[in-house]
Amino acid sequence: GKKYLVGCAVGHLFALQEAKKSGGSYPIFDIAWKPSYTVGKGSEFTKAYYDTLEMLAAQATTFINACDYDTEGELIFKNVLTFICKRQNAKRMKFGTLTKEDLIKAFDEMAKRIDKPLATAGETRHFLDFLYGVNSSRALMHSIKKANKGYTVLSAGRVQSPTLAMLTKKEKEIRRFIPKDFWLLFAHLGSKPKVIVRHEKDRFFDEKQVKEINRKCKNKKALVTKVKKNEFNSHPPAPFNITSLQTESYRMFGFSPKRTLDIAQKLYVSARTSYPRTASEKLPQSINYKKILNALTKVYDLKKSSQEILLKQNLNPVEGKKTDPAHIAIYPTSSPPKNLSSMSLDERKIYLLIARRFLSCFGDPAKKETVTAEVEINKEKFRAKGTRTLFPGWLSIYRASTKNEDIPNLEEGKVYNVSKLELNHDQTKPPQRYTQGSIITEMEKQGLGTRATRSGILQTLFDRNYVEGKSIEVSPLGMKITGVLNKYVPELVSEELTRHFEKELEKVQEGKKSQDTILKEAKTILNKISSEFKENEKRIGTVIIKAYHETRDAAQTLGDCPKCGKGKIKIMYSKKTKANFAACSEHPECKVIMNLPAGGLLKSTDKICESCKMPMVFFVRKGGRPNVLCFNPKCPKKRAKDREIKKQIEQFEKKPVKCPECKDGMLIVRKGMYGTFLGCSNFPKCRHTQKIENGKDKKKKSKKK
Repeated sequence: GKKYLVGCAVGHLFALQEAKKSGGSYPIFDIAWKPSYTVGKGSEFTKAYYDTLEMLAAQATTFINACDYDTEGELIFKNVLTFICKRQNAKRMKFGTLTKEDLIKAFDEMAKRIDKPLATAGETRHFLDFLYGVNSSRALMHSIKKANKGYTVLSAGRVQSPTLAMLTKKEKEIRRFIPKDFWLLFAHLGSKPKVIVRHEKDRFFDEKQVKEINRKCKNKKALVTKVKKNEFNSHPPAPFNITSLQTESYRMFGFSPKRTLDIAQKLYVSARTSYPRTASEKLPQSINYKKILNALTKVYDLKKSSQEILLKQNLNPVEGKKTDPAHIAIYPTSSPPKNLSSMSLDERKIYLLIARRFLSCFGDPAKKETVTAEVEINKEKFRAKGTRTLFPGWLSIYRASTKNEDIPNLEEGKVYNVSKLELNHDQTKPPQRYTQGSIITEMEKQGLGTRATRSGILQTLFDRNYVEGKSIEVSPLGMKITGVLNKYVPELVSEELTRHFEKELEKVQEGKKSQDTILKEAKTILNKISSEFKENEKRIGTVIIKAYHETRDAAQTLGDCPKCGKGKIKIMYSKKTKANFAACSEHPECKVIMNLPAGGLLKSTDKICESCKMPMVFFVRKGGRPNVLCFNPKCPKKRAKDREIKKQIEQFEKKPVKCPECKDGMLIVRKGMYGTFLGCSNFPKCRHTQKIENGKDKKKKSKKK
């Protein structure tokens, strides 16, 4: 008979800020929670939610926490409860998915109290990150001001700086690397099909030695001394946690960790998958395997695999070792989408990835066979090895990138003709750079950040131009910042210190340590860091401002000017039009000047347009797909395409086509902020849109598809 009302907190309604203005000096420790809409730009929209909860709280007698069950969710509610509801305690619903069944169960079995240690751990983390971030960032900007009398936005932080230091360490390894020459010796046996065997020594670093062996093996026969076969089982991988999902998503689709987390959050909010920010690799029976599997049979792409698994007598999924006190592994819920086409392409990719990984956990082990053949050519030993799949098992469900290798089809004791000896020269390669997928895994190993914060920290490094590229390369600015911090304030880039605080926060969550103790220790360290900064402000600032200009110039330089041959094509900004444009650095002597697309991120590339030989630019709008564009309006290819599009527009204007979606309206030419397109005349009832493209492009696309 009671009336319950659900109010939305839309994330953090409170943010940390200085309690009293200090005029930008550092260190500062006097901080307080303030309504987010009063703190900074971009949070003004939270005022409506704040006012609504304030109005509802005045009429309520009981409060229930139904935020995500983790440190962030507990902290969000604690602040609402304390500052808006003016209460100290409330009941607590705990759930891992937003399906109707799970929410009703969580409501019926709610705890009588909120998880205060969890909230305190979340709050302590926010205090630590804010104090480290605001003080170290202010110190950096003060040092630049002292050296340059200017203002530049830079940042450092408790997790950000050690992560940058880790990337810089790898960058230095790569730059110090000196390649060595080596040789590989192969022998081609038989003719149809030929088998290629490699000398057992693998790499030869002595050219004379390998050439002597090559001469020794010429015109000799090959004797197969041994053929060994080994069958083994390949077991399914563990279900996803957020780190393994981000890593696999980057490997398969090239999605950044932040993008993957954002998509996984959308799937969770729409009740398609479980809570994503989990470290667990466990799938307990309580989630009702059969119910989920039966639901997945309604999804066409998952139907066959789900039906086959349901035929099993026992459903025992493979699990990993990692656990999470609040949540289990990521899995698809019993509320799949009725139609996958209702999702965006990216959402569909991540949903099917999660669902197939879940299904594969119930799959049979794959049976594989490795065949190793050992061969002698004039007493020199060669070897060939290959693996093939005998029974796909779980591999037929989760299409992992495991390719069959060529099996050496050789008979033991048989002699073969050597049709060719192949001597290849190569050089040793430097260590591989981290990708956005592998760095997230490495951060987890090193105890840097949390599963919820790592992707955001990595994104900040990109946004500040400290790092760049798919294979993460540290910019001159990132290198210099790490260098000066390591020299003058080593505590700020210390991985050990960051790990220490992560362990301390775990103790707060377990109720074994107090917030005051940890913050007292942090303040002592920050006082020391601030003193070291102040002693060396000018030295630090001089180094950083030089690196800042180098990084900015490199990002703005698109390439050599093909017209004058002297200058560089650079991205410039017009105060008059308030827009970016590209021009030759030799302007006004060289008249090359071109407009650039507006409303997005612009970056230089190493690519040159084949048609006009002008440097191309990387461009991406928020929420859009990245493109590499030729921005030269006189480019022959672009002009030909423009003529084709103009011709098509004229044809459509003369003879409109019926809308393929609503079958009622006509396709007409429309213009929008992203260019010219075809739209339905029944807009806004029908929102069908279609690109205007030339026929050649369409053919290319269909072939690619």
